[in-house]
Amino acid sequence: MIHSSAIIDPTARIADDVSVGPFSVIGADVEIGSGSVIGSHVVVKGPTTIGKNNQIFQFASIGEDPQDKKYQGEKTRLEIGDNNVIREGCTLNRGTAQDLGITSIGNDNLIMAYVHVAHDCVVKNSTILANNVALAGHVTVEDYAILGGYTLVHQFCVIGPHAFTAMGSVLPKDVPPYVLVSGHMAKPFGLNVEGLKRRGFSADTIRDLRRAYKLIYKTGITIEQASQQIRALNPDCDEIALLADFIVKSERGIVR
Repeated sequence: MIHSSAIIDPTARIADDVSVGPFSVIGADVEIGSGSVIGSHVVVKGPTTIGKNNQIFQFASIGEDPQDKKYQGEKTRLEIGDNNVIREGCTLNRGTAQDLGITSIGNDNLIMAYVHVAHDCVVKNSTILANNVALAGHVTVEDYAILGGYTLVHQFCVIGPHAFTAMGSVLPKDVPPYVLVSGHMAKPFGLNVEGLKRRGFSADTIRDLRRAYKLIYKTGITIEQASQQIRALNPDCDEIALLADFIVKSERGIVR
């Protein structure tokens, strides 16, 4: 399961059924869970934890030092969950001591070729990061978000759940849940309706989210006013409450 040309640090903890391809390097303080496949010419540097059933393709750099001038060799981490696909040439860096010290990738994510996930990012579950997406430091990508190819995300931005960015989008601010954005700089272009339908959102919920979108983007009222009026649309709807909370808690402000 481990190719003879691979270099494995004796302190690395690798499950018995893990496959490691030719010329890959697995460093100290690395843990790789059962069922994972590490392709050829992959470098994994610790402290890094990789969960179960992950597939990492050739030439990926996993757990390298953060690209941050403040970094002085502190022991920080990269944590990857289960069932992720990380394609060719991706770069996933560890965290920094100035944040929580952890870069985190959740479960069931598709991270396409040449994606960069910088220090202290949090990528949650069931996301798609298309080719050449670049996340600056401290970015959060929530569940089921889809980032189109060449999307660039500024430091500390939050991409809400079920949001969608078109190819080449440049995000200087947060993207609210369920919203589709495009452009440089990114502007809102309605709800991610097709994505919501595919994930089983009811027609009533999508109708209420459309109304909420109009309150945020079409009426000219303040974010605080929009949040209050969104809640009133359907006080018992969790999806509505999530959107209302997100826009009022945004620290960078939302794409508008």
